[in-house]
Amino acid sequence: MAQLIFPDHFTWGAATSSYQIEGAPAADGKGESIWDRFTHTPGNIWNEENGDLACNHYHYYPDDVRLMADLGLQSYRFSISWPRIFPEGGGKPNQKGMDFYRRLVDRLEQHGVKAAVTLYHWDLPQALQDNGGWANRDTALYFEHYAAFVFENLDLPVDLWITLNEPWVSAFLGHALGVHAPGDNDFSKALQVSHHLLLAHGLGVRSFRESGRKNEQVGIALNLAPVHPASDSEADKNQARRADGFMNRWFLDPVFKGTYPRDMVDIFSRSFKMPIIEEEDDAIISAPVDFLGVNNYTRIIVQSGSSEDDFMGSPVNPPDAKYTEMGWEVYPRGIYELLTRLHNDYLPLKIYITENGAAFADEVNDAGEIHDSRRIAYLQAYIREAWNALQEGVPLEGYYAWSLMDNFEWSFGYSKRFGLVYVDFSTLRRIPKNSAFYYRDLISRNGLEV
Repeated sequence: MAQLIFPDHFTWGAATSSYQIEGAPAADGKGESIWDRFTHTPGNIWNEENGDLACNHYHYYPDDVRLMADLGLQSYRFSISWPRIFPEGGGKPNQKGMDFYRRLVDRLEQHGVKAAVTLYHWDLPQALQDNGGWANRDTALYFEHYAAFVFENLDLPVDLWITLNEPWVSAFLGHALGVHAPGDNDFSKALQVSHHLLLAHGLGVRSFRESGRKNEQVGIALNLAPVHPASDSEADKNQARRADGFMNRWFLDPVFKGTYPRDMVDIFSRSFKMPIIEEEDDAIISAPVDFLGVNNYTRIIVQSGSSEDDFMGSPVNPPDAKYTEMGWEVYPRGIYELLTRLHNDYLPLKIYITENGAAFADEVNDAGEIHDSRRIAYLQAYIREAWNALQEGVPLEGYYAWSLMDNFEWSFGYSKRFGLVYVDFSTLRRIPKNSAFYYRDLISRNGLEV
């Protein structure tokens, strides 16, 4: 077998988010989040499930950190629950909430695992939602205050700070399609939300720079995917360009170029109310970041839609392709295409793959083992393409598997398993899958055997 070795400084980790694993929705003074409210509204979640218990990481975190160390993880990406810190979104902080994350980071440090902290992974305090949520510009200012408090009070080493996770999802799945919290169906509002999320990112970067934290990095994690036309026709090629503008460039361009893509502004403005943008916003949003976090799982193939203003098109699923339980095509080459495109078009100083993984219908056999060979094949193929991108000069610094453990998968409840570690949701027992052991061995070699 040949070995594909990664650079010595390359970081291997796994990722989670607060609402998906923590449970303890009202413990130690935590306030209600929009996901607490959304999941308790009938009809929103598969099987009427919610994150009240999830993996109970809030109480099991010492065991979970020990498991991370046993698997050889070098870094753990997790998110802070904003309403644990500020139950009302702002005002008086909840010290017990802050203390939980201090204990977590301290335990990680004791086990030699670096902390990668996401400040916002979708669980907005419900109190702010009651005042307009992300459609209200004030929410970005509340985020700046929250971020500054965390930077000051999480006084332990943090390797990476991620302001926002996947603002596209927050804006459009939450406010245009209504399948995520808060469940709105208003595209014009979603556009305004997208701008306020990006503004919050920029304000968070500014707070980080002003905090004086040393030897740490700040960036943003975007869900990105290569967009392919269904054919070589000009109509399909133009459709792919518009879909790329909606899925990718609407967030990449403001962060790295200081302006929204002109073609998408023209398209959106013909059908929707455009965001209110104040004079200083573009400069705040495009403040330099230390890295770009890339969340990628698949590609998008589109066929031309009904008009030249159609920015989504008709999705195409190749009949001969392999698919995960999410219905997403397994397309490893896509991560290479994406990484090289980002390097060439946007020149980020560093890139981290902050999420990559696959959901499959994992089962525990009679011996108490989980033979998830399809996940192993997925990881191997995607990581190999990441290595190929490195050979092209892409400044790729690390890889985070999604997810450390099975968890609450948003509107799908507990029906989709992404974890390297199996969670029995009736007992909360954690069982490492074969993919966890594969990943442990890959980390120990710092590379692939192919």
